[in-house]
Amino acid sequence: METIIEIVRIEQVVREAEEGVNYIIRNPEDGAKIASRFIGHDDREVFFVMCLNTKNNVSAVHRCHVGSLNASLVHPREVFKSAILNNAASVILAHQHPSGDITPSMEDINVTKRLVEAGKLLGIEVLDHLVVNSDNSFTSLKERGYI
Repeated sequence: METIIEIVRIEQVVREAEEGVNYIIRNPEDGAKIASRFIGHDDREVFFVMCLNTKNNVSAVHRCHVGSLNASLVHPREVFKSAILNNAASVILAHQHPSGDITPSMEDINVTKRLVEAGKLLGIEVLDHLVVNSDNSFTSLKERGYI
């Protein structure tokens, strides 16, 4: 039997945003509005990454992981993959709880701390981690002192 080797190429799929729209993050509310637009209505927990340039303009958004009703397993390599491919200076992380409760869980806090440390190693700052809802309500883990 011959050995078959498969080479997989990292590929980024780009979808254009609305023409003329320039998303800039000035505060947690700005990040929450963007995240809620993309993941606020999902029926499963979705982990979302916003890649920002040096002027805090959103250069890319990425649905990093889709989990179950109450959990999403998040790994630093998946979170920072899109940031590296998009030459991001920083990221804002977000996820939603399908229950509608925007209170961060202990797991949310632990994942945030882990991702902040990974970002420091890579030179990509984690500016915030938001727990969002479809009605634009949110909790900022930075404002709560976890970042």
